[in-house]
Amino acid sequence: MTEEELNAAIEELCESKAEEFRMLGYEGVTGRDIWECVSENYHKTGQPPLHRVVNDILSLKVTQFMNYVTLGAYRGNRL
Repeated sequence: MTEEELNAAIEELCESKAEEFRMLGYEGVTGRDIWECVSENYHKTGQPPLHRVVNDILSLKVTQFMNYVTLGAYRGNRL
């Protein structure tokens, strides 16, 4: 799998998770928002294996995402 294909697959997973959140009533959530939330932990430890990235995206809960958004708002981030 090339890097482009890998990035496209991860982007598709993030968009799928964002769609799930939108179906639950959290309008305005994008795939990019999901990726920023999930990848925040990777800045310290580096990029983990693919299976962990996929698991982190698919197992992301609304409460975890909202905690990330709330902390970002306190820090003055875009979300």
